[in-house]
Amino acid sequence: MEISGLKIVSANVRKDIIKMLELAGSGHPGGSLSAVELLVDLYFNHMRFNPKDTKDTNRDYFVLSKGHVCPVLYAVLAQLECFSPDELCTLRKAGSRLQGHPAKDKELPGIEVSTGSLGYGLSIGAGIAAGMKQAKKDNKVYVLMGDGEQQEGSIWEAAMAAPQFKLDNLCAIVDNNGLQIDGATKDVMNVEPLADKYRSFGWNVLEIDGHNLSEVDKAYSQFKETKGKPTAIIAKTVKGKGVSYMENLAEWHGKIPSKELVQKALEEIDASIK
Repeated sequence: MEISGLKIVSANVRKDIIKMLELAGSGHPGGSLSAVELLVDLYFNHMRFNPKDTKDTNRDYFVLSKGHVCPVLYAVLAQLECFSPDELCTLRKAGSRLQGHPAKDKELPGIEVSTGSLGYGLSIGAGIAAGMKQAKKDNKVYVLMGDGEQQEGSIWEAAMAAPQFKLDNLCAIVDNNGLQIDGATKDVMNVEPLADKYRSFGWNVLEIDGHNLSEVDKAYSQFKETKGKPTAIIAKTVKGKGVSYMENLAEWHGKIPSKELVQKALEEIDASIK
């Protein structure tokens, strides 16, 4: 898909995030909005993924390590028609397949693993990638993490293991928006310099603007061309991107806007593509 088309899909995903969170009355808008371009370009331009057969053994795998931002994943999967967009309105409702964190047991098409406890996604992704290598298959594995999540020790165990086993089929993506639930990541527990840390562990590291679709697209292409080592994409993003009153504010990590603010958000998102 061309960049112009990706921008339209990204805007529609942002609107779906706002609408479903309003209906749910709870959830995580800030980090969902910051990851939109990263997932839209991945699913529409790079992942080997068949919406009509999400269990195809030749598929690429996606692990949402920062599971609380599942609204962005659900919205992208709905755009791909993995399930009816009408189901988005059931987010966080009793009995819904769209739980507040991805739940594999709900059998929602496109959900590979249950996530929510931060820090485990990279280990899961590395395990899948190692399995693909052992089976001599060329499936790729993508893992989206938060920057606050980099404070978890299990991340760095996986970061050490992946280069050791030459998992060049593994792509770690860090949604580096600088904020977490308690405030600025640098104040809670500084994880910088992230890029240098991953390089020191033996990763191929790409630093990009996570909202610039051209840069995002190029980074995924470079990952697929890299041999002998895993790739880490450190994507600089804005928490709450696309909604002016949410941008760069930690308070919107898990806060739902009022009806009036929802309308303002939808208007701003629409205006962004006109």
